[in-house]
Amino acid sequence: MPLAARLREPRCFPHPVHDIERVETHISWVVLAGDYAYKLKKPLDLGFLDFSTLEKRRAACEDELRLNRRTAPELYLDVVAITGTQEEPRIGGDGPVLDYAVRMRRFDRALEFDRLLLADKLLPEHIDELSRLVARFHATVPAAAPSDACGTPEMALANANDNFAHVLALAHAPDIAARLAALRQWTLDTQLRIAPLMRLRQREGFVRECHGDLHLANIVLHEGAVVVFDCIEFNPAMRWIDVMAEIAFTVMDLNHRARPDLAQRFLNGYLEATGDYAGLGVLRFYLVYRAMVRAKIAAIRATQSNDAATSARDHADFRAHLDLAVEFTRADPPAMLITCGPSGSGKSYLAALLAGTGEWIRVRSDVERKRLSGLAAGERSASAPGAGLYATTMNERTYARLAELAATVVEAGYPVIIDATFLERKQRCAFRKLAASLGIGFAILAPQVPVELMRERVQTRAARGADTSEATVAVLERQLEFAQALDADENAATVRIDTSGDIDVEALAVGVAARLAESGAGSESSTIR
Repeated sequence: MPLAARLREPRCFPHPVHDIERVETHISWVVLAGDYAYKLKKPLDLGFLDFSTLEKRRAACEDELRLNRRTAPELYLDVVAITGTQEEPRIGGDGPVLDYAVRMRRFDRALEFDRLLLADKLLPEHIDELSRLVARFHATVPAAAPSDACGTPEMALANANDNFAHVLALAHAPDIAARLAALRQWTLDTQLRIAPLMRLRQREGFVRECHGDLHLANIVLHEGAVVVFDCIEFNPAMRWIDVMAEIAFTVMDLNHRARPDLAQRFLNGYLEATGDYAGLGVLRFYLVYRAMVRAKIAAIRATQSNDAATSARDHADFRAHLDLAVEFTRADPPAMLITCGPSGSGKSYLAALLAGTGEWIRVRSDVERKRLSGLAAGERSASAPGAGLYATTMNERTYARLAELAATVVEAGYPVIIDATFLERKQRCAFRKLAASLGIGFAILAPQVPVELMRERVQTRAARGADTSEATVAVLERQLEFAQALDADENAATVRIDTSGDIDVEALAVGVAARLAESGAGSESSTIR
């Protein structure tokens, strides 16, 4: 009987205990006792981890404590010795040390993100908080040296090939073997194509000491705040990774759990917070990699189980992740959509809704304008209409930056939504020409709403003071005065949306897709209600 199983009586613990549970993973045991959780390492040597000796388990516990305190200091308390005898072990106490455990503050497991999602209680606000939290975390952890092997194209390919080698050894069905061969070839071809970008990103500091295991079961809503826990401590190479390899795990997991809308919301929130749109060039490679990691684990579990039902469930999980890996290789066709409307018209709301219907990447002028000025999205510039942050020269710089980012997103293989007012014809014309030069579809998304409602929205938003936009009613009046109407050619590429009431998101996506397919072929603009 393992030591963890002998920690089953209240007298084993130095604090009041009324209930004891034990959770087992493939590499550890977690004993839940009263207000605390004790995590013990299994005495294993699996190659990629080595807990085979007492000293190695102690070192791993100390690493786990140190690393997880970066994101969850309120949960990770200390490392404790387990003493006594094998028959009567005790947490703490005197005598020879039998083993070590990480002592954590116990939390409600029903509030883990995977369980919240199953209960339909995972909210968009939770995803927004997570994206900001991860962005802040990545900004604070150290970056790898350019000479390090971590994050190189060679290591990324070696890790991917390791997945294929394991799965091929376990999967004998001809259809699976054929799909794995196709996926492996896609991985080889993609790695060869993006290797220069991978090297550039390592030189520029995007390979960092990350969490390494950022799936939904390692994220919890604790005391009302999103907390990330249980990072990879046992293998530095698995946490010293490109930040996009980290983001890919969460995006993959949300897609696997049939919430692509939340996956895209998380991705867009992270990109908005960091500005790392160039990272999209490596993201698809890592999405496939992460799906194959989970496929490998499911395949291993399926072969290890002696229970037919459990084995069947694991095999289904393997196939689901394999299907997802294949799906990630099939990109949506790149396209460009610009919004057109004054402040308060609902353009940002529409852009956010549409972004959840596919692989759309949203780029916001309000955010990029402040980034260019060295301001965080939530900082206030107190700029007057037509001055400061909104002076003519700053407008020109902002739209030039938006064009640069639009090209970056499209060249990475994603459709892009440029969320800006686009009130001047020359601004709209420049982006239409950019789309033509990139050989992609182009459309305009024009929200329709009474002016009085726009004024009301802007006034309410300004009073809250929590939005990235600093538009006031005075700014809106100036926009209405100088806005240039769409011409006949622009109207032919426009989808008009009434934003005064509820939005039919499916109809919105269909209308945009139709306009992109036509790409200004001359048909009249449509209105979706």
